[in-house]
Amino acid sequence: MQNSSPEWLESAMASSVVVWPPWPSEWLQGGHVDMLAGLAEQYQPWLCSVVASVAVGLAGIVPLVLIPSDYEIKSNSGGRNVLQLLLSFAVGGLLGDVFLHLLPEAWSMALDAGAGTHEAFTQVGLCVLAGIFVFIIVEMMASNESPEPQNNNSKEKIGENKKDVTGYLNLIANGIDNFTHGLAVAGSFMVSYKTGILTTGAILIHEIPHEIGDFAILLKSGFSRWEATLAQLYTAGVGLLGALFTLFIGTSESLAGIQVYILAFTAGGFLNIALVTVLPELLQEDRPAQSCAQLLCLLLGTFTMATVATTC
Repeated sequence: MQNSSPEWLESAMASSVVVWPPWPSEWLQGGHVDMLAGLAEQYQPWLCSVVASVAVGLAGIVPLVLIPSDYEIKSNSGGRNVLQLLLSFAVGGLLGDVFLHLLPEAWSMALDAGAGTHEAFTQVGLCVLAGIFVFIIVEMMASNESPEPQNNNSKEKIGENKKDVTGYLNLIANGIDNFTHGLAVAGSFMVSYKTGILTTGAILIHEIPHEIGDFAILLKSGFSRWEATLAQLYTAGVGLLGALFTLFIGTSESLAGIQVYILAFTAGGFLNIALVTVLPELLQEDRPAQSCAQLLCLLLGTFTMATVATTC
């Protein structure tokens, strides 16, 4: 067969210089196609897992479009009302996330690992209690260590700059939750490309309403919109670490036992934030119309998570 390659390409290949794009009739011989296919198959889970984890993390910037500006929240009663409604949505979303996503998944993993029904419920229940008590203890310690203001001017300054510990606790819980998402994304892509895409889509649908609620909690805790966005992106990086951890381990099955405790502990943290920290302030609302609106938003948050849990 006569070689149809140009002379410059023949000389380049003879001198061991790699030319791109290579000439198909010459370079793609001797198993090079099989080698490229093998490399693509080997590294596809890595590339897809990283891209999918970044996409899930970028859901944290969606609330920037929906949340009022810092000025409206601080100076406008309408902005404060919107924030209260978003906090109500956050409470409903957190409760729905705990009882319709985190706990069922933790129980399912415990049963799949070979634990009996009672043993699985006990393990998960103890971890939930641990999460609740750890978050309560941290919040109590932070409250006791808060310095007393010296005068009115310093009090105003502290009130403007201080961030409530609730925001940091929510970031911790959200980071742990994102870590499990990273584990799930990478583990699904290690099974197949289709499974990875479906898992990523389900997590994205679940994350967007969850991130809106987290954003509202951060604003309530004294974060500005940009500070809250940056904090959300930091927690998204934890999700990327979870994906890389699974890829380095080489299997997601060995992590199932750990995920049971992580999911249950995170559920306890979310319960504490929703019922102990955020809800009591919402219950102090004395305007009937605003109270009804908050109740509707709370139910909407739970309904959104229930819809995601039953359809994804």
